[in-house]
Amino acid sequence: MRSPFPRAVLTRLETGRLVVLSVLVGALVGGLSILLRLLLEAALRLGALVTGYAPPGTPGEAGLLMAFGDALPWGLLALPVLGALYTWLVPASAGDALGQLVRGYHARGQWPGPLMQLRTLLGTVLAYGAGLLVGRDSAFTVTGQLGARLLGRFTRLDAVEARTLTLAGAAAALGAVLHAPLAAAVLIAEVLYRRFEFEFEVVMPCVLAAVAGTAVYGLAFGFTPLLSVPELGVPALAQLPALLGVALIATLAGWLSVQAVRTLPTRWAGGRWRPVLGGLFGLATAALAVYATPGVLGDGSGWVQLGVSDFVGAEAGALGAWRWLLLALGARLAFGGGVLPSVGVGGLIGAGLGSAAGVDPALATLIGLVAYLTVTLNVPLAAALLAVAWGGEALLPSALLAAGLAHVLSGTSGLVPGQVEARAQSGVHQGGPGLIGGLAQLPDSVRFIPRRAPEASADAPAVLYDDLTPQPADTPTETTGSTGAERELYRRGVPPSWRGARLKLLSLPPGVEVVGIVRDGSVRLTHPEMRLTPNDELVFLARPDAYAALEGLLRLPGA
Repeated sequence: MRSPFPRAVLTRLETGRLVVLSVLVGALVGGLSILLRLLLEAALRLGALVTGYAPPGTPGEAGLLMAFGDALPWGLLALPVLGALYTWLVPASAGDALGQLVRGYHARGQWPGPLMQLRTLLGTVLAYGAGLLVGRDSAFTVTGQLGARLLGRFTRLDAVEARTLTLAGAAAALGAVLHAPLAAAVLIAEVLYRRFEFEFEVVMPCVLAAVAGTAVYGLAFGFTPLLSVPELGVPALAQLPALLGVALIATLAGWLSVQAVRTLPTRWAGGRWRPVLGGLFGLATAALAVYATPGVLGDGSGWVQLGVSDFVGAEAGALGAWRWLLLALGARLAFGGGVLPSVGVGGLIGAGLGSAAGVDPALATLIGLVAYLTVTLNVPLAAALLAVAWGGEALLPSALLAAGLAHVLSGTSGLVPGQVEARAQSGVHQGGPGLIGGLAQLPDSVRFIPRRAPEASADAPAVLYDDLTPQPADTPTETTGSTGAERELYRRGVPPSWRGARLKLLSLPPGVEVVGIVRDGSVRLTHPEMRLTPNDELVFLARPDAYAALEGLLRLPGA
């Protein structure tokens, strides 16, 4: 039966449901982030006892500007062990937490299972507590994904809602740890692609979740900005050439780091040598901490705070160079792939250059991190918004100019695995529902063989297609019925009300049939006793008017 509500009313109901779910997942992730921060602080205290050194923190995350201790050579021997453990726990196929989020979205929501996500969280907490190049934002990103999964255990979510809310949960977690909800929401929508492109249907749920998550997180820890930046004004004209030079050099450093990451063969990063390479990375970090500077420990955000406050001067450039080296060595192994490690490298490079050029250190630091973050993550707008959230609105023109320049010059390469060039290349959007030849979004090797011939009317000959492979857009997939209407292929997630039901029990309008089920990334032929699971996707063969009737039925409130 058709829904008694007009389509416009149903659309409003669907939007209202997504708004409520976005706020709920944001609040849930905000509460989980409170617990995670307490866990990370305990890990940092334990790591300081072992290594004898505590990396500087930021004001927003309860960091104090104080003496940080001397790194103990024997205590630093724990870093190779933890580096090997981290690379064993974090899967090579998807990379760090942000890489897992991006790759899973383009794979139509095929994220790692909860056990693997918990392993990633455990490895991230241990590595961060020891001082390896793993930003605390990575642990929060995993927590956001787990929060969305937890909400799905108590709320019926279809495949589209699950994908959107997973991104929204990550935005809520990043908004809390970065103390910049709007920038975090834009970052999640922007990092999915290498080019300047957005999922506009994702932005608003991410904004709502990030605002709700930051509100809950702030109730426990306050709403202090992540970095304490002196009041900045619009840069004077005399400073613009120096700031342009800072942006260009930071852009070059980011581009070189992306190129350097490719020197490590992929088969090494994902093979049996992965834990060995992780141990060697930990050993390299320990050696730099002893013989060069202990400032290479931690994610670097605290050192950016010191650079903003002009406490490190020209030495910030050398410190940024050491961190650049570690990022180039470890990014392929999922070390330093998040937001804050890139902020640390770019901010320190900018602080060193600004001190040498006589530019305001706070302004140079923020311009450097904007350019570097733009190159490594392909997020020009989010990088500019982060700088504005930390440095004030007067920084907006300079930040947008630096981000735009860096994005134009650097190309589309980045450190985040799974990014695609454009929306059309995403597995979520290839051959969307309702398009003739909609099987283009399925694997090229897929062949559908119907179990029976379509029913023919008295005035139309029966037509049987034994191979429904993708066809050109101007070629009808099938014609049947007295009206000669074209039958098209549609693909959509299993509605909540159908989960667990057998195919033979489904009530479909005339002219609609299920010709296949996508399960675990593969296409399966149907049989009447097959049960539908929450992660399945159905492939329908239907006339457009019949499918419209089916959509009206599926979108009933409470479905």
